[in-house]
Amino acid sequence: MKFRHAAAAITAMLVMNLATAQTAAPARAGTAPAAAGTAAKPGANPATDPATPGMPKTETSVAPVGGTTAAIKPGDATAGQGKAAACGACHGLDGNSTDPQYPRLAGQSEQYVAAQLADFKSGKRSNPIMAGFAAPLSEQDMHDIGAYFATKASLPGVADQAYVDQGQKLYRQGDVDRGIPACMACHGPDGGGNPGARYPQLTSQHAKYVESRLKAWHEGGTPNDDPHTKIMVTIAQKLDDKDIAAVASYIEGLHTNEATQAAPATP
Repeated sequence: MKFRHAAAAITAMLVMNLATAQTAAPARAGTAPAAAGTAAKPGANPATDPATPGMPKTETSVAPVGGTTAAIKPGDATAGQGKAAACGACHGLDGNSTDPQYPRLAGQSEQYVAAQLADFKSGKRSNPIMAGFAAPLSEQDMHDIGAYFATKASLPGVADQAYVDQGQKLYRQGDVDRGIPACMACHGPDGGGNPGARYPQLTSQHAKYVESRLKAWHEGGTPNDDPHTKIMVTIAQKLDDKDIAAVASYIEGLHTNEATQAAPATP
């Protein structure tokens, strides 16, 4: 009997030692959280890397979980559809909000959406409602949601004809005398934005929403240290109320140049 107990104890110790060795192996392979190759990647931590907040590369590692690391994969639009269900209440199920106080997300780039969600979660961008929605999301969730909205088409808006001339001039030429650059320099001639640089799509965005954002930047800026926000604050503070109304209206009527599929002929 004593022999059997001793044998059982020795066996248990061998199993524990084997499990410990298997757990420790990844650390010796260089995947410990403190490894320089993981910690130094730009964009891996949006809270400490304001130059590229929330914009992880395909192979960027995220915070260690249980002693291991996981790579952020490109967003999955199919997975994102379910995760974006809560967004539909304000932004529309397909990203085309009907209430102009909420921005249209349809056609917005995955990179931009993920970056904004990361900013809401970290508190870098202040909005109590969005902070609550973003809080439980992982970085992968944010990219999946962004990928879903990126597959949707933004419905065309209409510009006020009284503002077209002034709005078009500011959007396409800016105002050199006042140091105002053309909006299309960053957002593109058709308002499609620049996903790589995280400049948002503006095509068909609600004039009311654009106007509210420009006025907020004009009146006091924000404590946000994001470089993109700093640029917009500097520009918005050079605009007067008529400029803001004109360019916001023009943006709502701005359409992409993408060809639409013709309806099949009726026999």
